[in-house]
Amino acid sequence: MTDPRPTDAELQLLRILWSTGPCTVREVHRRLEELRETDVAYTTVLKLLQVMHDKGLVARDTSERSHVYTPTFAEEQVTGALVDDLVRKAFDGSASRLVMRALADRPTDPDEIAEIRALLDRLEER
Repeated sequence: MTDPRPTDAELQLLRILWSTGPCTVREVHRRLEELRETDVAYTTVLKLLQVMHDKGLVARDTSERSHVYTPTFAEEQVTGALVDDLVRKAFDGSASRLVMRALADRPTDPDEIAEIRALLDRLEER
């Protein structure tokens, strides 16, 4: 897979793996229940990780009794592919339209504005 685009459910499991590192199904399941604050079937998490392995989103270490899953793509690769897809589909390839829409629709924290300004300054220097 060269362009990782996980489903919403897969992305939630990838976020767990990115934040905690390699995990067993049991560890991912426990963390997912904590995040959702609700019961999630263990078999659902297992099946989703198996599908993600088949799709190439996670690697599986089978050397121990409990298999350990690791993301095969860095968070930046996955989020970049998702943003590229969104820009292409919803904004006719215009990143500026995406940014304008995102900033217009919700309050923006002053720290975020400072980060955006710093990014624009770096881009202008190129």
